[in-house]
Amino acid sequence: MRVIGLETSCDETGVAFYDTERGLLAHALYSQVSLHEDYGGVVPELASRDHVRKTLPLLKQVLSEAGLNRADIDGVAYTAGPGLIGALLVGAAIGRSLAWALGVPAVGVHHMEGHLLAPMLEKNPPAFPFVALLVSGGHTQLMRVDGVGRYTLLGDTLDDAAGEAFDKTAKLLGLGYPGGPALARLAERGDPARFHFPRPMTNRPGLEFSFSGLKTFALTTWQASAGDEQARADIARAFEDAVVDTLAIKCRRALEQTGLVRLVVAGGVSANVGLRTRLQEEAARAGATVYYPRLEFCTDNGAMIAYAGAQRLRAGQAEPLAFTAWPRWPLTELTPLPA
Repeated sequence: MRVIGLETSCDETGVAFYDTERGLLAHALYSQVSLHEDYGGVVPELASRDHVRKTLPLLKQVLSEAGLNRADIDGVAYTAGPGLIGALLVGAAIGRSLAWALGVPAVGVHHMEGHLLAPMLEKNPPAFPFVALLVSGGHTQLMRVDGVGRYTLLGDTLDDAAGEAFDKTAKLLGLGYPGGPALARLAERGDPARFHFPRPMTNRPGLEFSFSGLKTFALTTWQASAGDEQARADIARAFEDAVVDTLAIKCRRALEQTGLVRLVVAGGVSANVGLRTRLQEEAARAGATVYYPRLEFCTDNGAMIAYAGAQRLRAGQAEPLAFTAWPRWPLTELTPLPA
């Protein structure tokens, strides 16, 4: 089954063509960073309009690169949530209309299910069951995954997601947009011994997260420092180390509590080099193996939507003509597929 995947949940337009027998045939991604950087963050209306401009040209590009045409499409998958409602509706309208015109089924995909299943696109995919750390600008969650749609929430953030905390801390330090990657680059020049930030909620049982207090700690440390560039880099390093250690400690705890030996890490923050290194160390101590998507599939992309959609379409799931989108959508509400 050959499926087109459309991703338009926020500020990146992604299109991909996935074949359930041959794998990923082609994919393309357009980032809106240059469009939003003057505003210091994503402007929802501008994001929606740019998706309107970019989705169909990217679709034509992907079909051309795959050496196929629209008649070769057996199904369409589009991100139906969570995300910016205007941006979601662009992809949903295009995806459902395309499927209707071609006479093929369409399915709305949960954005975070796409991230969770992205490692399945690799040559050595994880087998079920596994623990998944979903860590992005909008989510920080630990899940037990027993199959597609078979998700049990183990721990969630009580306030800011890790990626959101990265972005907000970068902003208070006066760094550019996007803030998370800028802070990570600055942290490479920081002295890890100068400042020590707390590891929130690691001194108590449970798998919940809280990163809001780290932003305040970073701000007060910055205000009390010399205010020079080295102090900025040292604070960035201390902040990154605190987030990475917290995530790693909770992941090891989740593996120990579930007795599972496979850990999947997905979402935009999973591209962080320090996090990958630290998780490898913790997983080794727990006798577990860590799986990631390739770096280009850590951020939002069409390939993960095409893959997740293909699994659901192949199982017979499809949307009616009356499509919708959900800015908020718990992952645990998804329909489980047969084992």
